[in-house]
Amino acid sequence: MESQNPLNVQCFVKKDFQSVFMGENIPKLLYVSKISPRASRHPRVMHAHPDLVEIVLICSGSSEYLIHNKKKIIKSGDMLIYNADVVHDEISGLGIEVGSYCVAIGGLHMPGLRENALIPDDAGYIFPTGEHFEDMRTICEMMFHSLSTGEVRAEAFCHSLMHALLVKALTVVGGKDAAEQEPEIEEPHILGVRIKSYIDEHYMEPLTLQSMGEALHISPYYLSHVFKRVCGYSPIQYLLRRRIGEAQTLLITTDLPITTIAGMVGYDTQSYFNLQFTNNVGMPPKKYRQNYVVDVGDRNKPVKKKKKK
Repeated sequence: MESQNPLNVQCFVKKDFQSVFMGENIPKLLYVSKISPRASRHPRVMHAHPDLVEIVLICSGSSEYLIHNKKKIIKSGDMLIYNADVVHDEISGLGIEVGSYCVAIGGLHMPGLRENALIPDDAGYIFPTGEHFEDMRTICEMMFHSLSTGEVRAEAFCHSLMHALLVKALTVVGGKDAAEQEPEIEEPHILGVRIKSYIDEHYMEPLTLQSMGEALHISPYYLSHVFKRVCGYSPIQYLLRRRIGEAQTLLITTDLPITTIAGMVGYDTQSYFNLQFTNNVGMPPKKYRQNYVVDVGDRNKPVKKKKKK
């Protein structure tokens, strides 16, 4: 009996297909990072990006991340989407190693959403990729390889791949298997978020529990109790990690002197900043800056990678 499978297959594109990435919505690829499990011992501490979206694909390992104001378990196969201004904290170290790719995209104007938001802010952050994982991993690897090796027309090639990655990401989000679909119980949430917003806005200032309590008209003890219950960190721990995370961003995106960066994130002396940075990241700021960016010659914005030691 002859096989029913045709010898040739031709698939047509729908005639009425229109890309969402047109008009004002013209996304721009900003950088691609590849973080090996070993390199994740030196994590990107708590930070936010005001002008871009990050798509993170977890390729190996698992850990607990703080995203927005909740600690979440992430694992291999998960995709994380951080819209602009979403504070996130990667918790890793010896024995907690996570391999991942990170793709940063600016210029997003998705219909009905705020600027540089790929999905609605209440859609969640963690999405299991399932059958789409290998496709997404391959796209990320192709992008990273092309940029890091300095291929001819790498930018044009990777911008096309970026569109494919965005479409895959939206497909995964639409699958309704997000790790955050279940409704969350509202705790003393409003006050906790209010405290967090205050720290996010004033982290570069000399904050104390007393000064935060006075500004928010609540007792320092109650402020600390509520904040830790909601966010999992004490206010001072959160403040410290927020400062270090923003310092990391400045170290890898600017040429500013380390002394200047220390002052910008709230430290009076570089020596104390160096100590706190090393305690939280696992290496001093100068070495972190040297190890993070891959030199690809004449490129204006080199691809980013945490190198193996």
